[in-house]
Amino acid sequence: MKNLVEKSGFAPFWQSQTASMRGALLMILSTITFAFMHAAVRHVSAELPPFVIAFFRNLFGLLFLMPILMAGRFSQLRTQRFGLHALRGLINIVAMLMFFTAVSITPLAKVTALSFTAPVFAAAMAAVFLGERFRLHRWGAILAGFIGMLIVLRPGLAVIEPGALLALGSAALWAMAMIVIKVLSRTDSSVTIVAWMGIFLCLYSIGPAIWVWQWPSPPAWGWLLFIGLTGSVAQIAISQSLKEADTSVVMPFDFLKLIWTALLAAWLFGEIPDKFTFIGAGVIFSSSLYIARREQLKARAQARL
Repeated sequence: MKNLVEKSGFAPFWQSQTASMRGALLMILSTITFAFMHAAVRHVSAELPPFVIAFFRNLFGLLFLMPILMAGRFSQLRTQRFGLHALRGLINIVAMLMFFTAVSITPLAKVTALSFTAPVFAAAMAAVFLGERFRLHRWGAILAGFIGMLIVLRPGLAVIEPGALLALGSAALWAMAMIVIKVLSRTDSSVTIVAWMGIFLCLYSIGPAIWVWQWPSPPAWGWLLFIGLTGSVAQIAISQSLKEADTSVVMPFDFLKLIWTALLAAWLFGEIPDKFTFIGAGVIFSSSLYIARREQLKARAQARL
């Protein structure tokens, strides 16, 4: 992403910005592209099963990654943690299939709001699986995140859609994948982790897609290519955003994902989210932001030792 910007006519403007501003702009770009990808998935799901959509998302994403791998003569694929990469890919594909299914049957704004629980799940799992010590304030943030989830779902007061449960399951699995990524990052570079993710996601999604296979129509091919492109741009943008600036600087902009998704859902599908979706999402996101901030302060304190 950075190299592409520097080679374009946009470079003078880009280089004149502070690192925080570049990080913020990239995070905003990721929220826009994610919102359009989710809307495109919802649109094309009227014709194609979610599993087929996921396969083509991964296939086009891998094709997008190939020039980067070829430029390095595939040296990025060297790893001593092949089994762990395979496990991460398996967790990721199940999460993706659940999320794409949720997007196809549940209001987009609700799915997006519930997806913000992933960092909350990850924080809780870090204490269980990685033995990280949390103080009372961190557990309070995790509890607040789950309260926000209950505000969105309102169990007992509103019918809980199967898609909402799939969105939560997807967030929990993505949190588990984040734990695996944290372990992998101790020995492998981010490029290696992303490369193996693309390969395994593509391989793992073939079987489920064949199970419900349906050939896309000519217009659907265009939408699938758009899904693959926007998904890849979003992933690169958010990754570069976190490299440009601190997490606490760029993460607040991630909440814009809900705004763009709600606007697109209302415009394209007539879905008007209720106030509880926004209130619950705000509570979930605030707790996630607090957890991210505490992680950053902890990392800085360890770096001084």
